[in-house]
Amino acid sequence: MSEVLSTDAATATTTSSPKPSVEVFAVYGVEPEIQAYAMAKYSRSSLSMKESLKEITSQKAEKFLNTFYFQYGHRSIADLAHIALAVERLSILAAIVVADEQRWDGQERSTRYQDFRKSGYYTPSFQGDAAATALYRETIESLFAAYEKISQRTFEYLANITPRPDEMKQDAYERTLRARAFDISRYLLPLSTNTSLGEIVNARTLETQVAHLLSQPHQEIRDLGGLLKQAALSPAYNANEESLRALVAAIRAVSPELAERAERELLREVRVAPTLVKYADPNRYEIVTRIELQQAAEELMRGAVIEPAPLVDLIEGDLIEDDLTGAALREGDGLEIELATTLVYRHCHYSYRQLRNAIAAAGEARRREIIDLGLRHRGKHDELLRAFSAGQQFRFDILMDIGGFRDMHRHRRCVQIMQDFTTVHGFDTPPEVEAAGVRADYESAMKRAASAVERLAASVGDEAAQSAQYAIPLAFRKRTLFKMDFAEAVYISELRTTPAGHSSYRNVAYAMYEAVAAKHPELAKYFRVHDVREPVDLLKR
Repeated sequence: MSEVLSTDAATATTTSSPKPSVEVFAVYGVEPEIQAYAMAKYSRSSLSMKESLKEITSQKAEKFLNTFYFQYGHRSIADLAHIALAVERLSILAAIVVADEQRWDGQERSTRYQDFRKSGYYTPSFQGDAAATALYRETIESLFAAYEKISQRTFEYLANITPRPDEMKQDAYERTLRARAFDISRYLLPLSTNTSLGEIVNARTLETQVAHLLSQPHQEIRDLGGLLKQAALSPAYNANEESLRALVAAIRAVSPELAERAERELLREVRVAPTLVKYADPNRYEIVTRIELQQAAEELMRGAVIEPAPLVDLIEGDLIEDDLTGAALREGDGLEIELATTLVYRHCHYSYRQLRNAIAAAGEARRREIIDLGLRHRGKHDELLRAFSAGQQFRFDILMDIGGFRDMHRHRRCVQIMQDFTTVHGFDTPPEVEAAGVRADYESAMKRAASAVERLAASVGDEAAQSAQYAIPLAFRKRTLFKMDFAEAVYISELRTTPAGHSSYRNVAYAMYEAVAAKHPELAKYFRVHDVREPVDLLKR
């Protein structure tokens, strides 16, 4: 056998292999909608990509997309048109809503690496209520002043307890500790703080995102939806315009006629999605259903007191648990109860477990009525609400600070159901605040902000409650339901417990691991987590 293999190997080295017939190449410099049309033609034409791109014009692309996308409903075509967008000087509150799109790819300014005191903030309309506006501005400015003071004091404390290694440069040492200090002081940043983000999405996702934003209860977010739509329809920013204009000017000095052609070709206006996003409008299904589910949640709970809940509560399986013994359940009831519970979860501040108990106790007719509310107003082209993404084995009800949630929010492979921003769950206090001697300043700032939020929410105007949320600091807790499979539970637990991470989400990720290990001890060994109780080297990133 060895002799045969040697002979075959020798033959292979002396015989030339035929050139592969497969051709693979990247495409550059094509407008998104034209690129989408060219890719869609693979299913309708024998032309190669290069041949298709040569014959397609923007007019042909528009005609094709109007016919197949809008008339025939072949909406997957819009998945082929990818668009890069920059959104600058929006509030952190609005940025969270923008980034809540599951098919979204992007990056936001980090509170770890930048001083947000210089960012400014968003001021909502209080509909002519001068006293409310003054209280709001005073609250935000006070939080920024506390942020600045605590940033500096915490940095000094960390520098005092962390000597600089001889091999580490002074600027790197200070930069690392400053980032650690910002991790602590970020708790004071209000949701109104300006941030910026970049996103890359396909046109179908952008259309859905715009419709979703236009349907939100916050005026800033509705305005943002309009701006995103306008950005897709308007001439895009050309990063090469300055150098191309210089080139055209140089050509004009030699040949005015050639320069005119160069200007038409090189400096023509490009609109990234003039066809695919033009009909994105507020989503009636989402707007009306939100109102009805809010009413259903209020009726279901009837002013019940919010029961205490842990940092992480793992709720899995169908329904048969100690807290629901005695309930007469048929096969399939577990899924119906999960759907009804998740539908109302978004519209109140109760824990998932407390809501689920209420749903189970309310009976079959009541839960089916709630499920019907979630579908009653669904239009022909409306996707199901995210709450209908049900049936995952692992459901984590997480109550954590808003700042830490922003990091956990990036895990879009799982289903996330967010509750609204509130002060009812209190706020977190990092231990370094006490050690740095600024706990009194910190707690005073939080209590003043909570009082102001309550007063602002009671002011005049249809959106007073929404406007008041902008004054909530990132230290205050919010509740979010994370649904996922086992692989995602392992991934989040491993990634988010690393020592370089923020203590807030490290604690949450470790609690997720502990919750799974408690219910499935035989699976605990497969988690490669870092024990958050071990000391952390502040200079390691």
